[in-house]
Amino acid sequence: MTKALDISTHEAPRPAGHYVQAKRAGDHLYISGQLPIRADGEPLPDDSFETQAAQAIDNMLAILQAGGGHPVDLVRVTAYIVGVGNWPRFNTVYAEKLGEARPARTVVPVPELHYGYLVEIDAIAIIGQ
Repeated sequence: MTKALDISTHEAPRPAGHYVQAKRAGDHLYISGQLPIRADGEPLPDDSFETQAAQAIDNMLAILQAGGGHPVDLVRVTAYIVGVGNWPRFNTVYAEKLGEARPARTVVPVPELHYGYLVEIDAIAIIGQ
């Protein structure tokens, strides 16, 4: 039986709790929820929804790459966004960041997220097939 491996990169923020950035089990990569936090801990250039969405997606993609994957390897993405009105704005940033990759996706409007952020995103990828 294959043991699950912890995946970690300095290109995304370190976990702030009792979890890892991602776990790779065989060809499956499970990416933990990513908030719009820069890897170096510095503040974002602004707090707009678009900037936050881009950072959260960039964090997810950095972890995906550290696990040996590419956007086309994503099979499932879940995004939690504050305010259903932000959905079209999320779609725009998401499409720009993922390009031709079109994984299955769920967008969940929520009333609030930790630390007052507006976006959190997690993902599952299958790598090496």
